[in-house]
Amino acid sequence: MTPDLRIPDRITIQGDEFIPYISLERLQSRISELAGQINREMEGQTPIFICVLNGAFMFFADLVRQITIDCEVDFMKLSSYGERKISSGEVRLVKDLSCQVEGRNIVLVEDIVDTGFSIDYMKKWIAEKHPASLKIVTLLHKPESTKIAHALDYVGFEIPPRFVVGFGLDYAQKARNLPAIYILDGALEHA
Repeated sequence: MTPDLRIPDRITIQGDEFIPYISLERLQSRISELAGQINREMEGQTPIFICVLNGAFMFFADLVRQITIDCEVDFMKLSSYGERKISSGEVRLVKDLSCQVEGRNIVLVEDIVDTGFSIDYMKKWIAEKHPASLKIVTLLHKPESTKIAHALDYVGFEIPPRFVVGFGLDYAQKARNLPAIYILDGALEHA
């Protein structure tokens, strides 16, 4: 039985108005495509899928449920936004991994690549642990906001430089539970 998910036409968080941008159906379709590509390209391997908390948890769960190759999962948490809509540029590790990375194929699963500071931090941090390989999967990418460019192996959607919430992404810890992606209504954000 499929749950009846309510998709509001507009939401307000701390005085900012957000409107629907990427539907649950589009999200699920694209996640299926990404999982299929990963399954084909990593066949015969047993990668460790690492979820970057908190924002990627919904994307991660839906993606990993469609991975058919043998795999392991782990979680790490960074902080760079706090209560703001724009990344501070200061990235810090909040929760470390439990798994052994050395010699393993790692698939890092992010919710969004914005400025590139978080990906830069994670790539350097994981590289110090000597993985066999590192692939990056992101649900969303804001290429116009990127300050530190990195190759992204799997990208769900490229989006404009506007703030988004829902499907795990938050604004001051609110709106993570929305089953679709919402975008800030109005002027472009340069985040």
